[in-house]
Amino acid sequence: MHLVEKLNMHFRLLTLCVPVIIMLSSCGGNVTLNADAHIDSIAVYKSKRRMAVYSHNKLLKTYKIALGRQPKDHKQYEGDMRTPEGLYRIYDRNPNSTCYKNLGISYPNERDRTNAKKLGKSPGSNIKIHGLPNGEGYWGKLHTYRDWTYGCIAVTNEEMDELFDKVVIGSPICIMP
Repeated sequence: MHLVEKLNMHFRLLTLCVPVIIMLSSCGGNVTLNADAHIDSIAVYKSKRRMAVYSHNKLLKTYKIALGRQPKDHKQYEGDMRTPEGLYRIYDRNPNSTCYKNLGISYPNERDRTNAKKLGKSPGSNIKIHGLPNGEGYWGKLHTYRDWTYGCIAVTNEEMDELFDKVVIGSPICIMP
């Protein structure tokens, strides 16, 4: 076999195997939350692309997440594609949104409004924990291979189902760099 033929064969094999490797690496890892679990606090680690959920200070589970397209630094104003940083609360649950279900995050706070005003901009709003865009749930965990939201925190639809009823409204969410 000539060198070019060998390289072509290796390339074809690689292009067939990479998707399988990616899918296998995204499977497993975390257990499903108990049906009676109540999540009363959430920690987001932006640099690690991880979200941890707690009940009475006990870690229940971690999730791999996607963030805003500009994930570094704190959200400054509407349209900057950043995910905010700081202490907020979960204030709402929406089963009918543009992305599969969502939990509302209380951004902006007074500090966020003041900082955006200094820039002559709106701070924005509608920061959520949500699933995938409606009709695109097939992406599953592959969606976490790049940051794609407008500033929200994204999980898979199955993970959103798991979180949706278990997160207690009013729970604190601490979003860290």
